[in-house]
Amino acid sequence: MQHAAVRARGLVKRFGTIEAVRGIDLEIAAGEVFGFLGPNGAGKSTTISMLCTLLTPSAGDAQVAGHDVVGDRDLVRRNIGLVFQDTTLDTYLSAERNLRLHAELYGVAREAVPDRIHQVLDMVGLWERRASLVSTFSGGMKRRLEIARGLLHSPRVLFLDEPTIGLDPQTRASIWSYIGVLRKTEAITIFMTTHYMDEAEYCDRIAIMDQGRIIALDTPEALKASVGDDRIQIQTDDDAGAITALEERFGLYATMVEGAVTFRVAQGEQFVPKLFAEFPLAIRSVSVSRPSLDDVFLSYTGTTIRDAEAGAADRLRHTGRMFGRR
Repeated sequence: MQHAAVRARGLVKRFGTIEAVRGIDLEIAAGEVFGFLGPNGAGKSTTISMLCTLLTPSAGDAQVAGHDVVGDRDLVRRNIGLVFQDTTLDTYLSAERNLRLHAELYGVAREAVPDRIHQVLDMVGLWERRASLVSTFSGGMKRRLEIARGLLHSPRVLFLDEPTIGLDPQTRASIWSYIGVLRKTEAITIFMTTHYMDEAEYCDRIAIMDQGRIIALDTPEALKASVGDDRIQIQTDDDAGAITALEERFGLYATMVEGAVTFRVAQGEQFVPKLFAEFPLAIRSVSVSRPSLDDVFLSYTGTTIRDAEAGAADRLRHTGRMFGRR
């Protein structure tokens, strides 16, 4: 690893009285694939917007590719590529025309444009469709074209904001295959946000973000190892009674997670026979799983990422009703 490609200290963003990002500290090495993992509304996209100079920080400072995001905005923009959550392609133009327009905006040398377009379109498997209108592309093809566009001017840092959101599992896997090729062929740092746990496994390191703060930062394996115990989930006809029985009989603390009574024990598979032998209530189903990134999120926040997203959606609807009454 070389010098830091992205560095932030005490980064804060406020919108009126709402503090969306609450003091982010980051250092991402050149060549690293770094992931922001967290539910929608955690502050991931706001952080990326500050690092990409689309939003001005309320406090703190940050540098991308060695340039300050406030004082050197133009230099930052020349050194980054950005793929947004929502498509920003001109659908009435062909794939090639979209890339040529981008090359003009970024001042790519005219003589270098044809070869570079061929290179990036070939990388994402779209060279044969270069003359097709983008309006005829599927969602996955549009996302691949946006990644190609983000690479066209040879950025030092590529920001991917939820790069596979709304895509089916097969297309998501294909996108990650292209990102893997990208990492091998381009000297680039990748900074991505996601709320898909399986995607975070592709990253060298992950920052788990919740309610505007980074609550954990490490490699995927180290984060999972920090949780330790296995997770057991059981289904019964009396969830409250099951939670009480687990505490009284086994000294285990249990909660409701995704509709199931959930608790953690060491060596879960060995504990299950004892559970069936001594548990006073009928158990309809049981599952045992090794620690996952969802367990890491649960361990640090007290909720799963799905429940956190549901809570954020409820708060947003409540806020909307409040403003609607004014």
